Amino acid sequence: GTYSTEGNCYNREHIVPQSFFNEASPMRNDIHFIRATDGKVNGMRSNYPFGKVGSTTFTSLNGSKLGSSTSLGFSGTVFEPIDEFKGDVARMVFYFVTRYQSQLSSFSSGNMLGSSAFPGLQTWELNVLLAWHNQDPVSQAEINRNNASYTFQGNRNPFIDNPSYVNQIWGSQTPTQDTQTPTTVTNLVIPSKTTTSISLTWSASTDNVAVTSYDVYMNGSLKSNVNSTSTTITGLNPSTTYNFYVKAKDAAGNASANSATVSGTTNAVTTTSTNCVNETFETIPTSSASSYTTKTWTNGGITWTATDSRSDQTISNKAITVRDGSLKSSSFSNGITSITVTTQLKFSGTNGTFNVLVNGVNVGTIPYSTTATTTTINNINVSGNVVLSLVNNSASNRVAIDNLIWKCSAGSAKQSIVSSENTEVKELQVYPNPILNNEIFVKGETENIQKAEIYNLQGKIMQTIIQPFKNGKSIKVNHLPQGIYILKLDESSLKFLVK
Repeated sequence: GTYSTEGNCYNREHIVPQSFFNEASPMRNDIHFIRATDGKVNGMRSNYPFGKVGSTTFTSLNGSKLGSSTSLGFSGTVFEPIDEFKGDVARMVFYFVTRYQSQLSSFSSGNMLGSSAFPGLQTWELNVLLAWHNQDPVSQAEINRNNASYTFQGNRNPFIDNPSYVNQIWGSQTPTQDTQTPTTVTNLVIPSKTTTSISLTWSASTDNVAVTSYDVYMNGSLKSNVNSTSTTITGLNPSTTYNFYVKAKDAAGNASANSATVSGTTNAVTTTSTNCVNETFETIPTSSASSYTTKTWTNGGITWTATDSRSDQTISNKAITVRDGSLKSSSFSNGITSITVTTQLKFSGTNGTFNVLVNGVNVGTIPYSTTATTTTINNINVSGNVVLSLVNNSASNRVAIDNLIWKCSAGSAKQSIVSSENTEVKELQVYPNPILNNEIFVKGETENIQKAEIYNLQGKIMQTIIQPFKNGKSIKVNHLPQGIYILKLDESSLKFLVK
């Protein structure tokens, strides 16, 4: 491979660049501060010191950055690893200046090392590394590597075995206590929202040492703390307005002033209805058509029962005529949002109404007269299993019923005159799970998905892909550490595992 593209070649990186000590031994081969790294990223880091990046000139696939320093005391170019590796870097540097303290005066400083055995680092760099050590504690991976290094090399990094040594040795060397607050968060906006969530993004704050996290406030109360410049607040109510502001925090606990407040209103719940039942009465029984009896027939998966009814009358075509009785459906599992039906008084009688019952509860009335009349009752909005009944309020009026249209929520099973067509709700699913080879395959309807976002369980966004499925049914992801992640596809969220 070459060093021109990430992922093509790997080599070893000296956390303290070997140009500082002219590639001399034993420093050159000291495994305690040498790590495997991507060749491209190693080349971009070059021999720059570590610090907090303000204006970025390079960002690696895993989020490491190169750019101008915002750390107090140094304004040159610095390299900033991801949060999960900052403590590792600090403890490796502290190891180096401890083991080789007697030789530091002969090394190049590189805007990083000090010229004396103690404290061994330039003041600005010491402040950065102390903050990183405290904000990113020793991980199990560091412990495992320290043990393996001891087996291989015969010595240990004492700051992994005893992290408290760092502050005991260098903590008192900080010139003054950090009391400087981070800059105020700017550009807080709401890029998207749903019926139950609101997403927030903002521009990064700066600090004399390092910004470590952001507190997100909703309606004046702390809602969450995140390590990134975006978050999604969930569990909200539809059609409700919420106010948000954000504070930046540093490792010393200093908090910035409140950002400007933004307000957002969650989306309203909308119910898209479709015709689930369309009963035209063309299949009603024709035997004893002029006699008032109980007539039963099945159409489109629903069994209808009309009591005290006859089947020889028409409105547009065939119709069922009910006298002192009712028209009742069997149970239907996809709910009801509205009903439309045409009625007409036959023979003699007076104008009147049918009561419309859903699961025995009156939801409205349908009028009838000698003129064929089509009536709709909206906003019924009953979900789950339902039974519909039309009950005549007269003991003698003979009323024909035709063209009954029953709507339910979109996505429910549709029923037609002669058949029922179950429309399968195609849920999205990750497979295989755990994923393999840094590739996520997604089963379901993905063609119209506009954006994919990958979050860890702490809410940090790890990767964003626009139009993720324009070339297929899978997403290539960055090299993720072992753990559980959330894949957000527009409004859908799926969990997946990386082993």
